[in-house]
Amino acid sequence: MFLGTHSPRLDEKGRIILPAKFREELSSGLVLTKGQENCIYVFSAREFEKVLDQMQNAPLANMAARDYIRIFLSGASDEVPDKQGRVTIPATLRAYAGLEKELVVIGAGSRAEIWDAHAWNEYLAAKETAFSATDEMGIPGIS
Repeated sequence: MFLGTHSPRLDEKGRIILPAKFREELSSGLVLTKGQENCIYVFSAREFEKVLDQMQNAPLANMAARDYIRIFLSGASDEVPDKQGRVTIPATLRAYAGLEKELVVIGAGSRAEIWDAHAWNEYLAAKETAFSATDEMGIPGIS
């Protein structure tokens, strides 16, 4: 499970040092892909298989499902961290998420997310008030 907020930097080769708390779960491989709100989703290889299984159950006749799956999978990159826990973020994903040197990596339960630090701070400022005001009827699946 991925929890917490971490502040790594992107090096000159487009690599990030994974947070120490995440390394064990990601050590045998991970998948990076485009996430909503222009962040990068980070899945363990095992969790990505579960997500892929769910996607394959989407009806082929549904255009929104086809579009989503195309974007999600065409941007995906499977990676293996090196011995120092570094992983390269492909240039296309860095551009999609607008990643500069300062990053934020957050735990989001079954996945981690990589954000440009400025984008994350703006997102957080805009969403924290709504989070505080959310009632039990506001989020599907959460009781």
